Amino acid sequence: MRITVTVNGQQRQADHVWAGESLLYLLRERLGLPGAKNACEQGECGSCTVYLDGEPVCACLVAAGQVQGRSVTTVEGLAAQRVQQAFLEAGAVQCGFCTPGLIIAVHDLLARTPRPGDAEVREALAGNLCRCTGYEKILDAVRLAASR
Repeated sequence: MRITVTVNGQQRQADHVWAGESLLYLLRERLGLPGAKNACEQGECGSCTVYLDGEPVCACLVAAGQVQGRSVTTVEGLAAQRVQQAFLEAGAVQCGFCTPGLIIAVHDLLARTPRPGDAEVREALAGNLCRCTGYEKILDAVRLAASR
């Protein structure tokens, strides 16, 4: 099937999409956007989080056919934003595998709650697993981004 979807503000098309293919596969393999990462394929780790019509979703759990005519924003579409800069400055990026999903989650949190407390930050990031940082640098990055 052919899928037409708006990705990061640009209309994109992919041909020969298999009905059971995930949005994550569509983004990474067919549209060349490797930002969202393929980790658990079960919606447990948050590494593949993207916006679908303005709502954060795990791209591994969304069938590609469900995005026909819809809008997707990936971490690439959020480039040069305060969240990314805060992650770099706070040293919250280590291996980088979880970073795209965390950036989407933090971006979403700050859009809803510009000055979140630590409990709100921890709740917002609960669906994102990181094996490298121990989360303290990530929390520092959120605090830094919220202060700007």
